[in-house]
Amino acid sequence: MKKEGKKSVAKGIIGITSKGTGYVTSAGFDMDIQIEPQFLNTALHGDEVEFFVFPQIEKERLDGEIIRVLWRAKMEFVGTVDKRKGSAISFIVPDDKRMYTDIFISPAESGRVRNNWKVLVRIIKWDDPKKNPEGRIVKVLGKKGSIVLEKGFQMKFPPKVEKEAELLGKISKPIPRKDIDGRRDFRRITTFTIDPEDAKDFDDALSFKKVSDDVFEIGVHIADVSHYVKEGGRLDEEARRRGVSIYLVDRTIPMLPEVLSNDICSLNPGQDKLTFAAVLTMSSGGHIQKAWLGRTIINSNKRFAYEEAQKALDEKKGGYYDELNRLNELAKILRGKRMKMGALDFDKEEVKFKLDAKGKPLSVAQKPRLDVHKLVEEFMILANKEVASYLSREVKRINKGASIYRIHGAPKKEAIDELLFLLRMLGHEIEVKGENISSKELNEIFEKIKGKPEESLVKTVAMRSMAKAIYSIRNIGHYGLALENYTHFTSPIRRYADLLVHRILERHLKGGHLRSQEIAWHHNFAAELSQREIDATDAERSSVAYKQVEYMLGKTGHVFEGVISGITTWGVYVEESRTKASGMVKFKDMKDDFYVFSKETYSLVGTRRKRKYSVGDKVKIKIIGGDLERKILDYIFV
Repeated sequence: MKKEGKKSVAKGIIGITSKGTGYVTSAGFDMDIQIEPQFLNTALHGDEVEFFVFPQIEKERLDGEIIRVLWRAKMEFVGTVDKRKGSAISFIVPDDKRMYTDIFISPAESGRVRNNWKVLVRIIKWDDPKKNPEGRIVKVLGKKGSIVLEKGFQMKFPPKVEKEAELLGKISKPIPRKDIDGRRDFRRITTFTIDPEDAKDFDDALSFKKVSDDVFEIGVHIADVSHYVKEGGRLDEEARRRGVSIYLVDRTIPMLPEVLSNDICSLNPGQDKLTFAAVLTMSSGGHIQKAWLGRTIINSNKRFAYEEAQKALDEKKGGYYDELNRLNELAKILRGKRMKMGALDFDKEEVKFKLDAKGKPLSVAQKPRLDVHKLVEEFMILANKEVASYLSREVKRINKGASIYRIHGAPKKEAIDELLFLLRMLGHEIEVKGENISSKELNEIFEKIKGKPEESLVKTVAMRSMAKAIYSIRNIGHYGLALENYTHFTSPIRRYADLLVHRILERHLKGGHLRSQEIAWHHNFAAELSQREIDATDAERSSVAYKQVEYMLGKTGHVFEGVISGITTWGVYVEESRTKASGMVKFKDMKDDFYVFSKETYSLVGTRRKRKYSVGDKVKIKIIGGDLERKILDYIFV
């Protein structure tokens, strides 16, 4: 029964919990509005909705009812076929726990599949919230496809979107004179890109110009995606729906069709390209003397792979060595300043795979962390900071408008207590001044464990203790980077947030600002963008874990070295040292003794032989099996 009383109407983005309760984020409210399941009215997780807010009862949270769905964030779901016995009726049970209802499929659709098959289904009709939505099976899935699709990301673009992209490709070459007019021309200034060897979408380039012996002009040029992807068009709607590109081990799921991401917008060498830039005049000591923001045109002289650029730096020779070397010197100064301010240095180890023609992993190795990686990173951070600082100043100056910032709060005390407990168990006594740990204190911890077996484990736990960086129009600064102002400006080919920031920046550079209705929309949509990024990261991690398990299962019976990364009441987690593949030694497989788990010391101790296993210990393990679908490895100690 609906609650009585005067209701107010608003718009927002809804999130759904695994229990089926909705919470709407809306610019006009300090707290989320709770939507009980019976008032959802077919709204799904991530949808933009219009809703009633019921009169607030004293000391109770706000709650409301969905009036209608304005925009669907997701219409396709991965799920399992559930054929009802003795009936032609079948349903798809979604994998996504936030999808609170099963999806009905017609007898004709049901005839295409078998019980318990994994499928991708698209909702085609849902008029009555009291009934199940009706769906159509889009694809029968293998294990490979579901990693991406279960997060709501589609591998193929709708035909109309592809058609719009192809048309754009035809009319954008050569670049019309009118599109060049009004831009700063950097085509005669040394410019290059530095990216992974297998990259195809180049969305950032660096230009270098010597002003005097100790003053340099550095341009951070970013693909001008907003010039091509117009607000409200089919390309924009699809990019908005996707939110990000996803980089899996064996393939990329782009936010934009390849004709844009790999061609029109990509800063390919030897081609005129439209860009949006932060041009910084810097002293040799890393002091920013002047910052200019605006539209540019470039023609990249060189496409560097990271390894190629690093080789030039190491050997002190090669094309553009002088420019690379000076940029590297400046990057080290910038990084040093950030570290002194308390920026966190996680530098967590990552792995890369060599795959055969069918996508099967042939080898796994740790990615080297090169100086040139840090070079690019520092100038991207600098550009993002300068854009955020400008927008923050402008919003305050005119007392109007808003922007999207990338914010990161301090970690919660409970999470830090857990980290400090782990460090004590590993023999590190750390003193923290005050209730909250500062980023400088965290860096001191990282420095203390550098090069030790437990380094990777401690950094992993520290990262988990951090608040998640999110998008918001409320600028609280970035704890991890130790910056008062930060945003995402440098990757509009692969992040929709950056595309929005480009549009906001253009508005302010032309003397405008976001209007109140637009501010409300950006506030609401920032939460959805944050969730899409989390989903993409989860999909990427799942892809890595899948390939790690696939590779290691081919080594069943082999012995490896590892580090104990966790101990639970049912087994010991071990991370293999070279591949970083995580697996478990179950208690039932530890047959040399009866082991007791100690919560106080976070360790296992044998009751007879007193052998002790603690977090951070180096151990030898043998692979005895696993489950590729569940991404699980079974180890035993040897």
